[in-house]
Order: sequence, then C-alpha cells, then structure tokens
Amino acid sequence: MDLLAGAQWFCIAVDPDAVRHPDELEAIEGRWLPATVPGTAAGAVRDADGADAARRAQTDASDWWFVTDVATTGIGPWRLSFDGLATLSEVWVGPERVASSDSMFLPIDVVLEDLAPTVRIALRFPSLDAALRTRRPRGRWRSSLISAQGLRWFRTTVLGRAPVFAGVPSPVGPWRPVRLLGGAGHVVLSRRIRTAVTGQDGAAEIEVAVAGPEISSAVVRMGECEARGEIVSMPDGSRSVRARITVPAAELWWPHTHGRPAGYRVELDLDGTSLDLGSVGFRTVTAGYEDGGFSPRINGIDVFCRGIVWTPSDPIGLNDAAQTRKVLEQCVDAGINMIRIPGTTLYERDDFYSDCAELGIMVWQDVMLATTDPPDDEEFRASLEREMRTLTSRLAGNPALVVLSGGSETEQQPVMLGLPRPVIPAIDELLPAVAAAELPDVVWVSSSPSAPPGSETLPIDVGSGVAHYFGVGGYRRPLSDVRAAGVRFAAECLAFSIPPGNDAIETEFGSIAAAGHHPKWKAAVPRDNGASWDFEDVRDHYVRTVFGVEPAAERWSDPERYLDLGRAAVCEAFTEVLQHWRRPDSGCRGALVLAAQDPVPGAGWGVLDHAGVPKAPWFVLRRVFSPVAVLLVDDGLDGLQIVAFNDDAGPLDATLHLRSHTPAGAVPTDVVVPLHLGAHDAKTLSWNVATAGFADVNHAYRFGTRTFDAISAQLVDATGAVVAESVHLVGGAARPVERNVGLRGTARRSAAGWSVTVETESAAQYVRLDVRGFEAADSWFHLPPGGSRTVELRASAGHTVPSGRVAALNSAVTAPIRVVAED
Repeated sequence: MDLLAGAQWFCIAVDPDAVRHPDELEAIEGRWLPATVPGTAAGAVRDADGADAARRAQTDASDWWFVTDVATTGIGPWRLSFDGLATLSEVWVGPERVASSDSMFLPIDVVLEDLAPTVRIALRFPSLDAALRTRRPRGRWRSSLISAQGLRWFRTTVLGRAPVFAGVPSPVGPWRPVRLLGGAGHVVLSRRIRTAVTGQDGAAEIEVAVAGPEISSAVVRMGECEARGEIVSMPDGSRSVRARITVPAAELWWPHTHGRPAGYRVELDLDGTSLDLGSVGFRTVTAGYEDGGFSPRINGIDVFCRGIVWTPSDPIGLNDAAQTRKVLEQCVDAGINMIRIPGTTLYERDDFYSDCAELGIMVWQDVMLATTDPPDDEEFRASLEREMRTLTSRLAGNPALVVLSGGSETEQQPVMLGLPRPVIPAIDELLPAVAAAELPDVVWVSSSPSAPPGSETLPIDVGSGVAHYFGVGGYRRPLSDVRAAGVRFAAECLAFSIPPGNDAIETEFGSIAAAGHHPKWKAAVPRDNGASWDFEDVRDHYVRTVFGVEPAAERWSDPERYLDLGRAAVCEAFTEVLQHWRRPDSGCRGALVLAAQDPVPGAGWGVLDHAGVPKAPWFVLRRVFSPVAVLLVDDGLDGLQIVAFNDDAGPLDATLHLRSHTPAGAVPTDVVVPLHLGAHDAKTLSWNVATAGFADVNHAYRFGTRTFDAISAQLVDATGAVVAESVHLVGGAARPVERNVGLRGTARRSAAGWSVTVETESAAQYVRLDVRGFEAADSWFHLPPGGSRTVELRASAGHTVPSGRVAALNSAVTAPIRVVAED
C-alpha cells in the first residue's frame, strides 16, 4: 500500500542555501503554498495565485522545499520511491538526508528499515541558477538555444530555460509520482517486457521487480496464454520474477491510419493475487535508407509518418493526464499517426505512452539532449546511461515507440556554427549501444536532424536522411521551395507564429487590436535566441508575398482582417508543403509539424492554442493527413493532378467525382471515374487523362481570360457517402474581396448530433465557422461556386443549440447560422 496516497504537501521558496536542514524551516518567515504531488513549484503558484503568476515565477532563482507529514502503519522495511525530482534534489526523512540527485530524469528508491508512527518527508530543491554560477569546462561549441551554457552539465530540461519557451516556468519539484510503500501486499517496483515477432507468433520476455512478502508461485498471463515465472530474491529484499511467454498467431499492432492498434493485457499472478502489468503489442519496425532517404516501415509496410512535435499539454504543472488524453484523441481525429517528443522538453508520463499505444499513434522519442555538447565526463556518462536504461525499461514492449533519437539538433548545432561534424561519444557510442541491447525492435537515429548512416552529407542537408525543414517558414523561401528541396523526412517543419481564434485573443488580451504589437502579445511569439526577428515577422512575410498585402498597413486599418490574412497565409504554406510531401512521387516519407500546442496564450507555433482549441492550419493538416484522402495538386503546364489515398487495412472501391466550375456557377466538366484502391494504396491521376481531354483548368497556359474559378474532387464510397473531398481555387491566393459571395449557414440536429451546412453562390475562399459553444470538425476550407459542405459539430459542456456565423476571406459580409427544425 502507498502511504503517501492522498498526502497533503506544502512548499515554500527560500533564498539559495538559506535553509540547509528541514529543522530550520520552522524558524523562517515566508509563504507556504499547498502543493499537488506529482507537480511543480510553478503549479503550486498557479493554484494559489493564477496562471499568469505561475508564468512569471522565477523558480530556478530560489531553493524550494516540499514537505508532508505521513502516518506509517505496519512494520518495516518501507520503500520510498520517486520517479523524478527536478532537478537538484535532496530527500530528507525525519532529521536524516537519505538520498540526493542531480538529474530530473532518474528515479530514486530508498529502503527504510525504521520509521516513527508519524514521519516528516522533506524534499529540498537547491537553486539551479546558483548552481550555474560554478564554473565548469566549456563545450566545444556554444549553443544558440540557451544563454546559460553551463546547462549542458545538468540532466534537466531546457523547457522554461530557453527564449523559445517564453512564458513557461522552469519545472522545479517532485514532477513525477512519489510513493511510500509498506504493508503486506505485493507492489510492482519496475517491469521490463521485451516483445518480438517470430513468424506468425508473438514472443515476450518479462522481468518484474516486486516488493512485499515471500512469493511461492508466479504466473504471467497474456490474453489466453500463460507461463510460469522464475522467482529470484534480490539483495535489497525485493523479488525478481522472470518469464517467457508465446502468443500463437499474434495480432499485430498498427498505427491507426493503417490498421488496428492491437494490444495484449499482461497480468502477473502472485500466490493468487493478480497485478496489472499494463499492455504490450507485437509489430516489426525497420527503416530503409534507399537513395539517402529515411523510410520507416511497420510490419513490412512503408508508412507515411505525419504528425506533430509534442509540447506538454500542461507546461506549468506537467501532470494534466486528462488534457493530454484529449489532445491525443484530437490527433487521431486529424489523421496524425506520429508524435515526436523533442530533446528540448521532457519524457512524458507512463499513461501518455500507453495512450499512444491504445490509440495507434507512433512515438518518436528523443533523448533529452538539445544543441549542447554532452560532456564526455565519467559521472555525466554514468548518469546519462542510467537515464537511458530507465527509459528503455519503461517503454520496452510498448508498440507505439518506433524511433529513438539521440536528441534535438545535437549534431546540427556545431555544423551550423561552421565546425566539422565532431565525434560525440554520447550519441555515437553510449546511447546507441544501450538502445541496441535494450530496444532491438526500435529504430535508432543518431539525432534529429541527421544524415543517413555512413553518409558524407551534413546533418543540416534537407535532401537526405532526417531533416528539419524551415525553407518555407523561418528562412522565408517561396512556397515553391518545397519542390526543389527534396526533403526525405521532416522531423520538424512549418513553424509559424499562428494566431489563435478571435474569442481566445479577446479573452486573454482584451481586444484583437492587441495582436501584432502589444508587449504581452509579442512576449508569446516564438523567437530564436539572439535573432533580430521573430516568427510573427515570418508570418507577415508570407502575407506580403502570398496575398500582395502590406501586413502593417492592414493591421492599422483592419486588425481582424490582418489576423485572418495571417491565418490564411499559414494555411497556404501548410497546404503547399504537406500536399507535396504526401504525394507518392515526392520521395518524402514523413512530415512532423512544429508544434502541437501553444504553451502560453498567444500566437505560438502550436496548431492547437494553449487551451487545446484548433487553429486555422489544424484543419488543413486534418484534410491532408486523413487516411482516406483526395488531393488536387497544381503541376503547372502538366495541369492538375488528382491523388487519392487509402491507408486503411482493407480495399476501397469508390467513385471519383471531378468537376470544374466557372465564376458564374456553371459546371463545364462533371466526370465520374471508378476507382479501386487496395489496402495501403495510393493512385495519381492526371486531370486531362481522367476527363478525356485537355483543358487549361489551372490557367497555366494563360490562354485569354481565366475560364475556371474552381476545381473540385470528391471520393464517394459504395454507400454514396463522401469520404474525402478537395477544392482548388484557380488563379492563386490573392483574390479580391467581394461584398457578398452568398454564404449561408444552416444548423440541423439529427440522431448523430448537430451539424452545419455551409452553402455559397460564388467561390468562397477559406470559409470559417465561428460557432459559440461548439467545435467544428472542419473549417478554413474552400467552396466552389454553388458549392456546399456539411460540417459536424461537437458541443462543449452546457451548450445545447449552436449559434454563430460563417465567414470567408474573400467576402466582406458574414452570414448568421440559422437553426432549422430538428430532423
């Protein structure tokens, strides 16, 4: 039993080294805050004074003490366990210091023989700022990500410690679970499960450390299979149970876009008592490096990895499991099948990884190294190796983990500074050796980005290996650059300062007029350390080049349209880049967008705002990433290409409906093409071939005035349901604003829930739905003249009837959503 379950913790900040022993806490003056454990000092500040106060908190500047009093029961020994203390830490039980650590990523486990009936547990977290004042040997290069170069010596996160994370407090405190285990029952201390696919069968090697009384019998069960375990007594009084189990004709785990994410529950029976060991899965993972690329394969099938670079859903307290689960479910709905956890953040909670396995989301996990030179110091190496072994033990057997990487920009940073790619023992020797031994079924990548193994190309070359591609984005290249760059796998891309919705802006900043210039707004805009520009400047550049509008002048005269143009410019970039990469002939096998969710209110990199609400490009991502999709791609003089995808595990027999639309609403072309897509299949069709004749539908030849205003494609299944659709507006993004394009929005309720049907008379560019109390499944889409689209709505708590408006970028008039009688 866990004696700390439900314990009340309190924390206090003191000057560095002002209190060195818990007995001295009684004499100090200061404010004690109730603290949630697991949690952080900033989380306690938020609970007491609000989120703004927590974001302002300089948590690294002080020593922090966390204290609780616990009543003990039974007789010893007891086991005090910490899954993570951030970052420098001391553990005191009563008057004795029983442990210390200098890594936030390592667990602490202490066996206590004798405890008083009531005992005080005190945790001291010395100031990291004070520790950084001690001079240590410099690295071979200087990181551009952080100012405090001494951070390379500490096993901690740069979250909250780099300008790119402006407004995020540094995590200090017991950020992962704390347990005091005692009593007569058995408790699982750790478990390692290695899985493999052997022919048609699944095999698992299981090793479990258990605390508690003697064990006479141990049986492991997986589904309907079971195996007897070997029991070994350990020097610390725990027992190790080892077993090997085989599942005949095991069902394989797939990412949700390509099949069913099958899993198997594992239970350990000790003398009739059942202990849950979680779930495991069986799949094979390999990577191909043909022609210098990087191509992950799951169960022998090439998988286009599309997804996001993860940001903690609660960057203040780090323990909001419900919000994390919600974001992961949103990812599944958006067709995202891979999440990368970058080396700039932290290892996630256990339930994050189990949720990913259950939902069918692949995980690319960086080791927490980022841009700095990892010291080749014996003590540092030992800590890093133990960290890696702890991580591999936690994640072994989890089928979601498919890539393990030696950090974020670990190789890129010295090369970007003009140095030759140096030997980096941590990622060249230590970490890959542990990965090969502990996770042989996971692909190892030296770092992100990196060149293919054995290649002489540089890690910054975007046309080979694993790339971070910001040609479209931070480097302000034209949207067409994506076609020239030849990216093979983008582990980061498309970083823009993306405005959230107007309601969120008004709630957090008081008025949309604050956007673009107010100091509070600018504080949340991402920027590179030392750069003379920020990512809002980047977004404005694309407003200027894509729409031919001067963004500063637009902001002065019409702040709301300025924001909409910025959102639309990002949507244009997402569409051009992601559609090109998903094409089978692009040579690209992965696109991970930076980033998932904004850590603070404002225009951050996230495709979700800080509350988890989708921003404009989320909907582009959702349409392009859908497992069943149809895309319209402009290939210039080669005309339009129609690309249809079926990533699902079963075949799809459908019809492709192709239409061209004139500005007056006429439909000169209306063709139906039968289409068979096999499992995990894609087909590319030329518009001219599919429609049996040439027409300058994309106005590439410029013969006279433009004939067509829009092109539409729908993929319709055998039941008549539209399973995918796409609209291409001819003539470019810079369309004139019309007084009224004839938008109408009608809300109806059926047995499945509420939906809104949007109709238009003329072509409508970037139609958006603003529905109070509801979240639209789709928005920021185009409609052809006379077109319509029905969008499902999801109600928020307390809302029963939708209301709001529909708008389009090229329409001065918006339309109210009309509610009609229920169906």
